[in-house]
Amino acid sequence: MKTVLGYLLTPISYLFFALVLVLFDPIQRITLNLFGHNTHDKVISVINFFLVGCMRILGASIKIEGCFDKLPSDRPLIFAANHQSMYDLPPIFWYLRKVHPKFVVKKELGKGIPTISYNIRRGGSVMIDRKNPKQAVTEIKKLGELIQEKKFGAFIFPEGTRSRSGAMKPFKAAGLEALLESAPDALLVPLTINHTYKFTEKGLFPLAIGVRVSYYVHDPLENKGDHTALIAAAEEAVRSKLKA
Repeated sequence: MKTVLGYLLTPISYLFFALVLVLFDPIQRITLNLFGHNTHDKVISVINFFLVGCMRILGASIKIEGCFDKLPSDRPLIFAANHQSMYDLPPIFWYLRKVHPKFVVKKELGKGIPTISYNIRRGGSVMIDRKNPKQAVTEIKKLGELIQEKKFGAFIFPEGTRSRSGAMKPFKAAGLEALLESAPDALLVPLTINHTYKFTEKGLFPLAIGVRVSYYVHDPLENKGDHTALIAAAEEAVRSKLKA
């Protein structure tokens, strides 16, 4: 039955996903140029509210657990998360909108995708070349400086690439260290993402129906200078809430 629903609902979900991206592309451009970044951030939140709706068309449930509603607004925040799918992002943008999410993303996403590419280029996120570590660290430090000044939230996936099976890869420390160095007042917040990989576990068509997605926002970790221990603690926390 779920397979039949997948064939029926996947085209609808993709259609609405595409419509949101195409319709909001000019809206966000106008908003940013006329009203600035604060209003643009609100538009991005609305966009991701609708993208979360596209996930719900597939019967997905989304649960946010942990201390997400108690995160401080007067400190920069660095979220270290496991990475499973492109579907990781819309719930983060929507449910954690109060931290003004900014991301470390691969440079390939910076062009060719309506709404998404423009927001990456102009919305405060940074693009990195994964084949050029020096460039990557330089860009990540720019993001750290931004969140240090604005008290925003930076999101990084220290595994480097997404896991197509849900199994978590070891954290790579360089990006996190660059953020911690350039945003010394930031708290490090481990974030565990569960089951978003299941949408495409059997391919892009049909998508899975009834996926139970969950996010666990762990207690923030204070940066006391020992980055190696801090990153290890964050990785251990993320692993502790992974679900099969």
